[in-house]
Amino acid sequence: MYEKAKSEYQKWGVDVEEAVKKCASIPVSLHCWQGDDVTGFEKSAGPLSGGIQTTGNYPGKARNKDELMKDLEFVYSLIPGKKRLNLHAHYLIADEAVSRDKVEPRHFEPWLNWAKSRGIGLDFNATPFSHPMASSGLTLSSPDKNIRDFWIRHCKATRKIAAWFGEQQGSPSLHDIWIPDGLKDVPADRLGPRERLRDALDEIYSVKYSKDHIVDVVESKLFGIGLESYTTGSSDFYIGYAASRGIYVLLDNGHYHPTELVSDKISALLAIFDKVALHVTRSVRWDSDHVVLFEDEIREIAKEIIRNKAENRVLIGLDYFDASINRIAAWAVGARNFQKALLYALLFPHGELKKLQDSGNFSKLLALQEEVKTLPFGAVWNEYLSREKAPGADWYSQVEKYEKDVLSKR
Repeated sequence: MYEKAKSEYQKWGVDVEEAVKKCASIPVSLHCWQGDDVTGFEKSAGPLSGGIQTTGNYPGKARNKDELMKDLEFVYSLIPGKKRLNLHAHYLIADEAVSRDKVEPRHFEPWLNWAKSRGIGLDFNATPFSHPMASSGLTLSSPDKNIRDFWIRHCKATRKIAAWFGEQQGSPSLHDIWIPDGLKDVPADRLGPRERLRDALDEIYSVKYSKDHIVDVVESKLFGIGLESYTTGSSDFYIGYAASRGIYVLLDNGHYHPTELVSDKISALLAIFDKVALHVTRSVRWDSDHVVLFEDEIREIAKEIIRNKAENRVLIGLDYFDASINRIAAWAVGARNFQKALLYALLFPHGELKKLQDSGNFSKLLALQEEVKTLPFGAVWNEYLSREKAPGADWYSQVEKYEKDVLSKR
């Protein structure tokens, strides 16, 4: 079936062997927080807040670093491709309680050692939510200087950790700042909070690190639960800020109006920035972080990366969490689907289709775009899985065994 598929794709000028090889080289950063419902390891961890929710109570949640690492190792065995891990700052490992503005590289050394021994690169996020100093829904834009200063210290500390990761692992660590800041009802002042946020970010980024060690990004959002009327860190604000400060923008495809498409935004930013970061998720009516499916917008995001030869410019991370189903299955379904989308995009005859667009032959372009969709993609996907030593369509049987042997005993 694979040989037959190769010959079918060859008729379209697609080198299947090259596509399979390329897909295996594109790093995708798996998010650690699917495994424990974004709880983290802080000694004084409280409930989630800041517009973040998990729904469901499926048994088997990871309760500590050993269980989370064990689950991650199993998930990685189910996923093809080049792997990274995306950590949040509240996943620090320490015997004592550590204030978030006091986190240090040593609190993440076990993560670094674990990742390096498995050839996995680490990315990192500040964690300005689910904390008493964020209880008002305001952090870096708060009118309270004590609150602003606390989160400035936190973000400075997390950038130091990310730069340390990058130096130690030999590849830059993406450092993301997302804040929940906003207001529930109509604001009396929209500019003031944004000026405070701008000044806070300037202070955070005043500490310079090598770009060989860290990639700084800011992440916007449309709204949050309880913060529906105004979001300080909007898309417009962060694009302007990043462009003027020499940093980058992260696009989370759940953080926009349902009629806005992140697949369209990628090329808009690539025309201006030399890098763009992604959090790939699936929103259902709002930023619900559902498990990623092999659906149109996910395929279109992958096509934008591949057709623009931007595999080294678009930094891909995943971001979803579902506590209503087996968490291992949720991880694997979403990660396998984005790998599937990348391979699907690599098997498109982008060069020929671009020529048709540029020549104005839109009738043939539309016809061929539809014909390509029925080429024997499944046979190539199965071959890719086999070469990557990842299980095929029967992979869920391994999850069932893991649930019986490991998760059910927690």
